[in-house]
Amino acid sequence: MATTCVLALDQGTTGSAAAVVDASGRVLAKTKRDFRQHFPRPGWVEHDPEDIWRSQLAAIRQALSEAKVGGDRIAAIGVTNQRETTLLWSRATGKPAHNAIVWQDRRTADICEKLKNARKEQLVRRKTGLVLDPYFSATKIRWMLDEVDGLERGAKNGELAFGTVDSFLLWRLTGGKVHATDPSNASRTLLMDLRTLSWDDELLALFNVPRALLPEIRPSVGVFGTTRRVPGLPDGIPIAGLAGDQQAALFGQACFSPGEAKCTFGTGSFLLLNTGAKPVESLSGCLTTVAWQRDGKTTYALEGAAFVCGAAVQWLRDGLGLFVSSEDIEALARSVPDCAGVQFVPALTGLGAPYWNPNARGVITGLTRGTTRAHLARATLEGMALQNVDLLLAMQKDLRRAITSVKVDGGAAANDLLMQMQADFLGVPCVRPAIIETTSAGAAFMAGLGVGLWKTESDIRRIWKAQRAFLPRLRARGERAERLRLWREAVTRA
Repeated sequence: MATTCVLALDQGTTGSAAAVVDASGRVLAKTKRDFRQHFPRPGWVEHDPEDIWRSQLAAIRQALSEAKVGGDRIAAIGVTNQRETTLLWSRATGKPAHNAIVWQDRRTADICEKLKNARKEQLVRRKTGLVLDPYFSATKIRWMLDEVDGLERGAKNGELAFGTVDSFLLWRLTGGKVHATDPSNASRTLLMDLRTLSWDDELLALFNVPRALLPEIRPSVGVFGTTRRVPGLPDGIPIAGLAGDQQAALFGQACFSPGEAKCTFGTGSFLLLNTGAKPVESLSGCLTTVAWQRDGKTTYALEGAAFVCGAAVQWLRDGLGLFVSSEDIEALARSVPDCAGVQFVPALTGLGAPYWNPNARGVITGLTRGTTRAHLARATLEGMALQNVDLLLAMQKDLRRAITSVKVDGGAAANDLLMQMQADFLGVPCVRPAIIETTSAGAAFMAGLGVGLWKTESDIRRIWKAQRAFLPRLRARGERAERLRLWREAVTRA
C-alpha cells in the first residue's frame, strides 16, 4: 500500500500525543498518554525525560494500531513540543543528566532579577524579542550547570547535549545521529538572535552557556534525519517537520498571512499573531518570536502567553475536588447565571504577558457565604477568557490595527461556554475549526510539506475547515468595560 500518511508527535506538558493524518488531512487516529508531573518545591516543575520518551512511544504504538496503519505507510514524521522546557543528556549514552526543568518552573527568578538589575534586559529584548523571565531556557541551563555536580565540566567538554523537547525527541528518533532544532524553538531559549537565526556569542556569554551544548538550528520544514532503532517504527522514516507547539498551532490553523491570529487553550493559553517576514518589536509586553522557517523564508509572530489556562481547571478537579472530569466544568458553570461577584486570577505560576511578574500568585476575590462551587467554576472560565483580552489588546497596540477575528483551538476550545465568554470579552468572533487539536495538525502539515505530500500552503488552506463561529453577543457589549475593570482590579492583587 502507498505511503500516504503522516505521523504527528505532539509532546505536551502533561502528556504525549500521536496522530496519524492521511493525504486529505483526515485524522485517522489520535491518542495521548499522560505522564507524571514532579513538583520538588513550590514553584518548581520537572519531568523525567524517560517518562516523556516512554509515553511518546506508547502513544505512537496506540495511534498506529487504532488507525490500522503500518509503519511502512508513514511518509514522514512531524514533531511539535512544549517549548522552553530544558533538557541535558549524555552524548555518549543518551541518558538524561537531570530531570527536565519545565517551562512553568520559576526557580530561576533570582537569576533573572540579577540580570535586570545589571541592566541587561534591553540587550536581551533587542536580540531575542523576549523578556528576562524564568519561563525561557537559558537560565534553566545555567541553574543545572551551577547546581548539579559535574555538569559544568561535561558541558564545556562537549560531553553533554542541551535541547528543548524537540531536540531530545529528534535525538532519540534518529538513534543519537541528529542533534538539531528549528528557529521556532531556538527563539525561545534567550540564546538565538532573532534576525540572524543563529546562536549569539554575546548572549551565550551573558548566560555563561557553552556553545558545545547547543543543537544545530535548521529550517522548520525539511528532512532533519530518519528513524533509527525506534521501537514500533521501521528505520528510514524521514523526520521532516519541527516546531514549537504554539507555532505549530498557528500553522495548523492556516494562519499564513500577516494579521491572522489564533489562541490555543492548553495548559496555558497562547495568542499568536502572524506578522509576516519582519519581526515586530513589542512595546506592550508581548513577545516577538519566530513562527517558522520554510524554503529560505522566515515568518515571525507576536505572542502573548498566560501560563495557566486548562491547568486552572485541573487544579479545581485535583486540588479542590470540585468535579471528577475536566469536562464537567461547563455544566457546573452553566448552572449559575453569573459569578456572583467572584473573581479568579489564575496566576498559579506567576503572570505572563503583558505583566511578566514571576512572583504573582493566584487570587480569588469576592467570596461570600453564598458562594458555591458553581460560582467558582464560572469565575475560573471567565478568568481564563479575560486574561486573553489583555493579550489581544497589547497585540493590537503593537500592530497599530484591530484584530477582527481569532481562531481558537486546544482541548478547552471544545467548551462552548468558554468560547462564548471569549468572544464576548474580546469583542470579536472566535472561530473554532473542525479539528481543534491543531498543534498536531500543524506538525503533520509541516512534515507533509517537507516530503512533498502537500506542495503549497494553499493545499493546507483547502484542508482547513471551520466548525463554528462564536459571535459577541449584543448584550455583552455594555457589560464588557465593567467586567474588564473588575478583572484588572483583581489582577493588581495577584
